[in-house]
Amino acid sequence: MLENVLKRRKLEEQMRKEGRLPPGQSLTLDFPVLHYGGVPRFNEATWDLRVFGEVDKEMRWNWKDFQALPTVTQTCDLHCVTRWSKFDTVWEGVRFSDFVKLFGVRPTARHVIAHCDGGYTTNVPLDVMMDDDVMLAYKFDGQHLDTEHGYPLRTLVPKRYLWKSAKWLRALEFSANDQPGFWEVNGYHNEGEPFQEQRFSRRGGFF
Repeated sequence: MLENVLKRRKLEEQMRKEGRLPPGQSLTLDFPVLHYGGVPRFNEATWDLRVFGEVDKEMRWNWKDFQALPTVTQTCDLHCVTRWSKFDTVWEGVRFSDFVKLFGVRPTARHVIAHCDGGYTTNVPLDVMMDDDVMLAYKFDGQHLDTEHGYPLRTLVPKRYLWKSAKWLRALEFSANDQPGFWEVNGYHNEGEPFQEQRFSRRGGFF
């Protein structure tokens, strides 16, 4: 146990010196599980992913068809609003900027609203979603996601706190207007940028 503590502290100091550890964060070697509500069950026969709103063509994919889309693998850091950071994580999935080419996004689109099983939503500006490191992820460390981490599919938005990376994704809405989601309307910051410590918008809410 002491060896792990010393290893964690050494790596944390290294990340701090490299400018990769945001203010108020601590390095973790684990992958904590945090979410509100229950964990949905995946049923391949009924699962689909839908895109709608300010798009040229609304579309749906079943699980088999979605997995047939070209994928990328990337390494990135994760930062949770509950103050842990995990570094050099490896993900595989469909790059978001490639994904939107399949259906086209109208010039009126400004925000992407992720809709998930259980009614959870979260909002991210379209220009942030178009970063090269944003993906629709379904593998972590070479394996399909654990159920608790969003199996079968989640968004991955590394430049925002992790609640913006929505687990159990079922639809993406492209909107001209911002639509704050579950955590945003319950006190979390609308943007959630870790290096600016955009954690909370007001006191109260679910913490």
